[in-house]
Amino acid sequence: MMQRDFLKMHGLGNDFVVFDARVEPLDLSAAVVRRLADRRTGIGCDQLIIVDASATATVRARFWNCDGEEVAACGNGSRAVAALVGGEASIETAGGKLTAEAIDGGASVDMGKPRFGWEEVPLAYPMDTLRLPLAWDGLEGPSAASVGNPHVVFFVDDPGAIDLASIGPIIEHDPVFPERTNVGVAALPTRDQMILRVWERGAGLTLACGTGAVAAVAVAQRRGLADARVTVSLPGGELVISRTDSGHLVMAGPAVVSFTGIVDLEHYQ
Repeated sequence: MMQRDFLKMHGLGNDFVVFDARVEPLDLSAAVVRRLADRRTGIGCDQLIIVDASATATVRARFWNCDGEEVAACGNGSRAVAALVGGEASIETAGGKLTAEAIDGGASVDMGKPRFGWEEVPLAYPMDTLRLPLAWDGLEGPSAASVGNPHVVFFVDDPGAIDLASIGPIIEHDPVFPERTNVGVAALPTRDQMILRVWERGAGLTLACGTGAVAAVAVAQRRGLADARVTVSLPGGELVISRTDSGHLVMAGPAVVSFTGIVDLEHYQ
């Protein structure tokens, strides 16, 4: 028997299965992650998170999308980890070390400085990431950035009018993005308000994407469209993204426990 405690958490409806492995280590294959993430035959989630002990930070966090791919960064997931740990904490991730603080009903996480170099995103070949000379079915001229994972962001009049479920996977898998990419469509009614929808790499349409919000604000600020503090409205609710004097972007928003349980991992092997 391989029974393990788990938590089901969410940040603005972006939901996670979380295993606290600080005392008893845990490793899962991509196939097991996919089976656990299945909403019909598993627990169901957008992402799975394992929280480990760390030699260099308060904890280490590993993130998997529901397709079984391990990824370097997950913004809403980082808030979930911060809320789970409590207080002020540092989180070791494959995308770098994050500093975080639990707040009432959620957490704030310093996501560091966004990166805009074509090789940092990464792209398959050099081009101007401020406005990529690319287009897909009427969506054109996006900005690209890395905030621990790759993003392209299109600025449009009405994000809700974009058929992101159809165009998202086409852009995600375009060969210009060697590690695939997350796809955001954003509008700015004012300089401190953004409306955003995101097609997440390996997860599809979700109610919220934390790194997507950080990336969208980063490129909006780079284009001179947004102020230092922006409230981002996603289908699941709102996040606040603030730029510090050092150029870091801090994400603040809710992260809560939905329920806890015990799962027999043997059934998912």
